[in-house]
Amino acid sequence: MKTYDVIVIGAGSGLLISSQAANAGLNVAVIEEDKFGGTCLLRGCIPSKILIHHADIARTIKNSAEFGIKSKLLSVDFKKIVKEVSDFVDNEAKQIEQGNKNDKNITVYKGRAEFTGKNTVKVVFENKNAAKKDKEKSEEIYGKKIFICAGTRASVPPIPGLNNARYLTSTEALRLQKQPKVLTIIGGGYIAAELAYFFGELGTKINIVERENIMLKNEDKEISEVFTKIAGKKYNLNLGAQILNVSQKGNKNTDKFIVEIKNAHGKNRKIVSDQLLVATGRVPNTDVLKVQNAGVKANKYGYIEVNQYLETSQKNIWAIGDIAGIYLFKHSANLEAEYAYHNAFSSDKNKTKDNKQIKKPVNYYPMPHAVFTNPQIAGVGLREQDLTKENVGTNKNNNEIEYVIAKHYFKNTGMGRALHDDDGFVKFIVEKKTGKILGCHIIGAEASTLIHEVLVVMKAGGNVDTIVNTVHIHPALSEVVQRAARKAKY
Repeated sequence: MKTYDVIVIGAGSGLLISSQAANAGLNVAVIEEDKFGGTCLLRGCIPSKILIHHADIARTIKNSAEFGIKSKLLSVDFKKIVKEVSDFVDNEAKQIEQGNKNDKNITVYKGRAEFTGKNTVKVVFENKNAAKKDKEKSEEIYGKKIFICAGTRASVPPIPGLNNARYLTSTEALRLQKQPKVLTIIGGGYIAAELAYFFGELGTKINIVERENIMLKNEDKEISEVFTKIAGKKYNLNLGAQILNVSQKGNKNTDKFIVEIKNAHGKNRKIVSDQLLVATGRVPNTDVLKVQNAGVKANKYGYIEVNQYLETSQKNIWAIGDIAGIYLFKHSANLEAEYAYHNAFSSDKNKTKDNKQIKKPVNYYPMPHAVFTNPQIAGVGLREQDLTKENVGTNKNNNEIEYVIAKHYFKNTGMGRALHDDDGFVKFIVEKKTGKILGCHIIGAEASTLIHEVLVVMKAGGNVDTIVNTVHIHPALSEVVQRAARKAKY
């Protein structure tokens, strides 16, 4: 059995750990069943955002008359668009894999990882072209330190008939060769919203079926309500719906998917489309890894339990990224990779007198997110419902934090008016006593960029006055952030 100083399972953000370990002269094994790059590069943020930019262009063309410019979207070469994006992603993945293979301190194992013991991992190699008896071969390896970075996969709900249908998940949807005329999406979260925007702007009719009464339920409630209203004007929304059955008729070329639902009014109806996308969340790959064999504990949802240092229940095994379930973002996974490496390999100069490593708890504050739809959405910190409903953040006197809401609309700024952004706004939630920013939520053009001004202030320990007293370029769109901050009367 081969022994390695480090085993990294998963070639996404885990590569930040393996590369640092290899640069330090350690003997490293990287195990990856799929292409290199992880969810973000292969079937997440990178391909989806490149595709979504095409939707942005299509939307600009279709809505140009609003600005006194007549234009027409003549055609969409859907196959070319998807091929260019897929080719880019695949080329990036090949380069990353080859770079790892060229590193003298890294051994790449292309196969499925399964724990067989505390420090032992079996790599299962599948050869689809081999004879049946040779289809699966395996090799067991030993790691002094192991990092689990194996992510999640699409969650498929137990809907009657669904397993008998050739439905899509986001993985297949991002590589679809033929544009559907009608697409039904099961789910109302950010994946559903982003893919509805991409396909919808390119001309596909969109049906959305969601059991909640609102889309993007995890956003600040006011943001969710506005987005749902906007989405209702573009898509056939079926909110508060119960799915009774899914069926499929025809073949690959003439698919007809039938989703039978009971709507919010208690009436049964059938929704017919030529493609069906299931976008109902993610599940961790802990079952595939058989982490229980290593004594690694997972919670009731299957996510690996880690402490503030990203240590699992088993010594010398760490977990980062989606599989740890703290935040399911690429930027949080990258942050965790840096901390996990530090906590596992603190140098001698960072040790105490009794030779114990000085570990650092992960500092996530402030952790932002964005949804790349139109309008864009971005948020950080507490939502208004967190303070009003759940009473999060009580003070020493056990009283609710007093807070103020400050909001400014894009349309009431020069650039917002130029963009005709009538629905967008910036919303601050501010502690009344100190002016501290408890949360900020944005819906509107370039929300994913505008939020960064707020992040820097929060990280630096400033308050809303820091934004108010900073000179902003006029009439840049960022003025909407400053003006919202100015309204926070504390």
